[in-house]
Amino acid sequence: MDRKKVDEFKYIVEANRLMRDGGLFLVAEGKDGKPNAMTIGWGFLGTMWRKHVFVVAVRLSRHTHKLLEESGSFTVCLPGKDMAEWLEVCGTKSGRDMDKFKELGMTSVKGVKVEAPYIEECPVHIECEIAYRNEMKVGQLKKAIEDEVYPTKDMHVIYYGEVKGVYAVENAEDKLA
Repeated sequence: MDRKKVDEFKYIVEANRLMRDGGLFLVAEGKDGKPNAMTIGWGFLGTMWRKHVFVVAVRLSRHTHKLLEESGSFTVCLPGKDMAEWLEVCGTKSGRDMDKFKELGMTSVKGVKVEAPYIEECPVHIECEIAYRNEMKVGQLKKAIEDEVYPTKDMHVIYYGEVKGVYAVENAEDKLA
């Protein structure tokens, strides 16, 4: 699918809606050269350090955490219609145990400005270069939130991805989930 670079905030409303309604795909690739996608429901696109940044949270225990630590980039892909099964699998299965791209029939394409691949079937993707990471520590978050979200103390690493480009297929708005 042909993609064109678009304004970095063009799909911010859709990205927020999709995170609430089913998720986005976070795609990373480690030293082994195998792409992995995980479903994310938390994140935000904004401005930091005078740069456009997409912030994602990945638990220390996740396979994607290992891949992000091995690489310097990731992509965030906005799902198209009929991708609910992909979102479900990518949110419940580990890339340690299965090749999600192969099993689900997803197509991996190398990013335009970053090494990380994106999912070709997704109508919009955001390419990010990791600018900063912050590992959350037990006892530093508001207690009520920590007790609710981290009962096992499996904390997140927060990755700040400098947006290097947002790309969309023609009429992407009509193709989003």
